[in-house]
Amino acid sequence: MSEWVNVGTTATKRTGLSALIGAAFIMATSAIGPGFLTQTAVFTQQFKADFAFAILASIVLDIGAQMNTWRVIGYTGLRGQDIGNRVLPGLGSVIAVLIVIGGLAFNIGNIAGAGLGLNVLFGLNVKWMAVVSGIIGILIFLSRNAGPIMDRFAQILGGLMILVVLYVMLTSHPPVGRALAASVAPSVGYNALMMPMITLIGGTVGGYITFAGGHRLVDAGITGKENLGRIAKASLSGVLITGLMRVILFLAILGVVAAGHTLAKSNPPASAFQYALGNIGYKFFGLVLWCAAITSVVGAAYTSASFLRGFGTWFRDHQAATIIGFITFSTLVFVLYGQPVKVLVLVGSLNGLILPLTLLTMLIAAANRRIMGEDYRHPVWLYVFGIIALIATAYAGISSLGNIASLFH
Repeated sequence: MSEWVNVGTTATKRTGLSALIGAAFIMATSAIGPGFLTQTAVFTQQFKADFAFAILASIVLDIGAQMNTWRVIGYTGLRGQDIGNRVLPGLGSVIAVLIVIGGLAFNIGNIAGAGLGLNVLFGLNVKWMAVVSGIIGILIFLSRNAGPIMDRFAQILGGLMILVVLYVMLTSHPPVGRALAASVAPSVGYNALMMPMITLIGGTVGGYITFAGGHRLVDAGITGKENLGRIAKASLSGVLITGLMRVILFLAILGVVAAGHTLAKSNPPASAFQYALGNIGYKFFGLVLWCAAITSVVGAAYTSASFLRGFGTWFRDHQAATIIGFITFSTLVFVLYGQPVKVLVLVGSLNGLILPLTLLTMLIAAANRRIMGEDYRHPVWLYVFGIIALIATAYAGISSLGNIASLFH
């Protein structure tokens, strides 16, 4: 089953386009998980219209991180761990281990979110609904056409999420003009919004998410100098899809908060949907939560498995089996032990350290002719973008050490 995701270099234009769009959606839907929904709701309640500045700034920096990473991966046709090992022997293996551990832990949370989403929709047991969600994820990778199926799955559910949240946004009547003004001139000042901005960056392009779309293009055979333009458009599309979802979710919740409602601490995004549309809004939240969670399950499992390929021929020859095992293990851990909160917090903090490490690796590789070839020239503007994103994410990583320390008090 080693070629289950390979579209091949002789693929039709239609199939290639589907893989490009699929890569963008895989990256976007990997970022849009249960934490994405809660994070956006909490910060909107706290900062109201001023949160628009953090969203806009994070989107700009996300572009810097993603476009640099996808360009290096796409041009070389190498996966992230292989590039890391060429920069410094063993570095890629270290990155792979960190990303796989982080992806596994977060997938337990994603499975939990998928179970909760179906529970909201149908009122059935959360753990049984998590099992159903895990089975749906596994079914995708039982097919020899898993790559195209995964692309379409991400596109359909990603589009559905956007449409549902857009409807809630239009219903909640947010103060759009106030949000637009705050996006460039927040009333609380720029310093107050630094931490929310950095948190958004880590949640959007942290850990395995940075590589999800780039690795999909490598598997689809869309690599090399001749594809750089298409790769750049796909990477930008992934960030913009994520940004669009963040913006309309923010506006939907801002409309609720601006109307004077206080979001429930137990489940802020669910209460926002409920305030906007009543009981049907709560059901809509269940649908959005399930779509967000199950697509993140697929994205995390796929990308983590792609990093295991460097640890032996078995993983390269049995990628589908690796992904299925990944999803199965995540589901069993949640069903048997519940959501391991401390583990998730710990790994979330470690993921804050992974992003600057991986971005630094990509920037070093981009300037290394031994890796990129004698004829390659990395755009200066993109390099500057990458350095700014690196500084911001390094600050986020250092800040995340406080979360690790708090676990031992």
